[in-house]
Amino acid sequence: MAEDDKPAVKAKIPNAKNIRSPEFTPHGISAGRGSGLNRPSALTAAQARKRRIATIAGIVVAVLAIAGGVTYYVTRPGPKIEVSGKFGSESKVKIPTKLAPNKTLKSRTLIKGTGPAIADGDTMFVQYSFYQWAKQTDADDSKKKSTSKKIGSSYEQQAQGSGGPQALTVGKSGVKGLDKGLVGKTAGSRVLVEVPPSMGFGDQGSQLGLGKNDSVVFVVDVQAVVKKNAGPQGAPQKLDDKNLPKVEDQGAGKAPKVTLPKADAPSKLQVKTLVQGTGPALAKGDDAVVNYQGQIWKGGKVFDSSWKNGQPALFPIGTGATVPGFDKGLTGAKVGSRVLLILPPDEGYGKKGNAQAGIKGTDTLVFVVDILAKVQK
Repeated sequence: MAEDDKPAVKAKIPNAKNIRSPEFTPHGISAGRGSGLNRPSALTAAQARKRRIATIAGIVVAVLAIAGGVTYYVTRPGPKIEVSGKFGSESKVKIPTKLAPNKTLKSRTLIKGTGPAIADGDTMFVQYSFYQWAKQTDADDSKKKSTSKKIGSSYEQQAQGSGGPQALTVGKSGVKGLDKGLVGKTAGSRVLVEVPPSMGFGDQGSQLGLGKNDSVVFVVDVQAVVKKNAGPQGAPQKLDDKNLPKVEDQGAGKAPKVTLPKADAPSKLQVKTLVQGTGPALAKGDDAVVNYQGQIWKGGKVFDSSWKNGQPALFPIGTGATVPGFDKGLTGAKVGSRVLLILPPDEGYGKKGNAQAGIKGTDTLVFVVDILAKVQK
């Protein structure tokens, strides 16, 4: 057992009133009180006074030493949840069995980011792991106050090809404690959130193997925050080409109005910056958080829109995970920009098209894209 883990030994100091005089007889003196025997002292008065002062000083030092020891015992930090690992990678979490689950919500910033703060209604892109934390019910083991086990991890899902940063709208995540625990935290932060049963998954918790009295521990990496009704941030750029679509802003949180010309569609990829953002430029390997609207040049049909879906979307840049023209058009664009992309068939879905979206192999596509954030890794 480590020295710090040994239980503190408390000395029992007897009350002077309980000490009977026979127990207090000095060694070698047979006569008790009232014997009339006066033994002469070998010390002078000055020497006796010095001895008394030394004795008192020794007692003071001993008392201070004991008090210091008691203070250390009282203020010594108790067990706590320990989290290690770099931001943007799977964390290692240790939940001590000597620590009982909290009855109230607790949130602690482990790594503080410098991005925008989270508010109710914002969309955050996060990676996370979470754990069941149950109160120990075995009466035979009084030292063990809790048990815990890992339930899930977006990092593990990503390693299997099905995960990555998850979009959560604050106030609509489905876990009240997680929403409240992250409000006020900043993008780029790693946050530990201890969620009590009353603010957890509710009835849906049973699907995860959670009991109704179980707490949940989240370790969350906040990789991007998009403010509610976010739009482009920067300087508008003029576009006077009558052979290209006209794009009109419709206000915060709304998709722009796109008016297509009667001219034939361009045969080559067109990339036009409508608002020049002031943020960092997107590069190969980045994950961009965007709002977008996609239309078919012929007829103007809107086949996809994140504004209509109610949540920004995340796209990898420069890795071939999207259609070619989308990838090319956003590489180098700055966060805060609004970009118009016109994709001929070979820069879109190719000769096969996309039947599910109603796109033919000969269709030219028109995208308006607002670049809202870049995921921090």
